[in-house]
This record gives sequence, C-alpha cells and structure tokens, in this order.
Amino acid sequence: MVKLTVMYNLPEGSDHDEFMKWRTTTHQEANAKMPHVLKTDFYVAKETMMGPPAYRYITEAYYETMQDLENSFFTPEAQAKLKEDSKRGSEMIFLVSDEIVTTINKN
Repeated sequence: MVKLTVMYNLPEGSDHDEFMKWRTTTHQEANAKMPHVLKTDFYVAKETMMGPPAYRYITEAYYETMQDLENSFFTPEAQAKLKEDSKRGSEMIFLVSDEIVTTINKN
C-alpha cells in the first residue's frame, strides 16, 4: 500500500468555516473519485500540551501501488487541478510513503 500525505495550513485571512465546507464536500468527493484511490481521509490537527501543530490540515490518499499513485496523481490533469486547489492552502508538504507493516489492535 502507498499513501500520499499532504500537510498544510490556510493562507493568512482565509475563512476556516468556508474552507471546511469546501474541503469536506466538493473536494473530498473529488479526491475519492480520482482513479485508483482506495481510501482518502481528511484531518484537522489538534493543539496538545506540546503546543499548536505545525500544520493544521492533513489529507491522506491510499493506493495499492506506486504506479497507481503515479497514474492518478501525477497526470497533467491532476497536477493542473492541484495547482488550482493549492491556492486554498499554504506551506504545503507532500509525502509519499510505502507501507511496511500494519498492526491492528483487536482489544
């Protein structure tokens, strides 16, 4: 399994509520419909006793193989859409990881 993780913040002056409405409806649906996406999640990072998170928003998309991710995310069409959608975020970090081991706690 291969996972694309995107961590980001909002640009200064952005409306969190407006962003959340778009991100959890229109954009989430578009992410889920991308070719080869097995699952996609969206998170809002929480402040803890360690302080505020460096990145407030996190998106994850899962693919069976690296080839599937490349055929979905690295197409000219997907990159053009990413360029447009990225205007809603700032300080974006993109990570691609290859799953090595999974443990499920059945307790």
